[in-house]
Amino acid sequence: MSEANNRQIDFYFDYISHNAYLAWHVLPAMATKYVYTVRPVPVLFAGFLQEFGQLGPAEIKPKIQWMNRNNLRKAALLGIPLNPPKLHPFNPLFILRLTAQDMPEHQRLQITDRIFSAIWVEGVDPNDREAIGKRLDDLDKVALIAGSAKDAAKAQVRANTDEAIARGCFGVPSMVVNNEVFWGYDDLSTLEAVLAGFDPLDKVDHVKYHSGWEAASAAGQHRR
Repeated sequence: MSEANNRQIDFYFDYISHNAYLAWHVLPAMATKYVYTVRPVPVLFAGFLQEFGQLGPAEIKPKIQWMNRNNLRKAALLGIPLNPPKLHPFNPLFILRLTAQDMPEHQRLQITDRIFSAIWVEGVDPNDREAIGKRLDDLDKVALIAGSAKDAAKAQVRANTDEAIARGCFGVPSMVVNNEVFWGYDDLSTLEAVLAGFDPLDKVDHVKYHSGWEAASAAGQHRR
């Protein structure tokens, strides 16, 4: 579990998500602006889907068609490239485990940035170890790639995923600051307001609303 740090943004992500790629292009600069640090935490999105009994966006045709157009708009507004990956959905475990290994945080930031670019800009096969290794030439890529197959790296991805779920995350990317969860690229504007010291919830009676919602939910008709 992440140690308490009220100037840290925990960024729970899976490379399989184009919204995570987009958020990654915005979050570090936003954090620096408000004197926060970013802790990238690789998680298995499929673990979330299993936990909550959901399908992934790529498994719902109209949803992924909409998301692709929507994310291209976002990328265009940001002025960054966004290209289709080599395949999708893909098995992200190799690159997640590579990133999750025990290492200095500045190195994890570098690796996260390079792998996002490899997948969502260059169209590199996420399971092509040689191609991924070329993005790590100035690092100890042999040890990193070998380490991704070890039990410690596998266990760390599982632990990261469990940590995220325990903290209230249900999708990627999720940003957690002081135990508040912000979900998805589209929630970055709300996150920035909070980082700036203004939580929009302070303007409303959220306690009353949540109490009313609990009552409505108890009285509601649920399919399961």
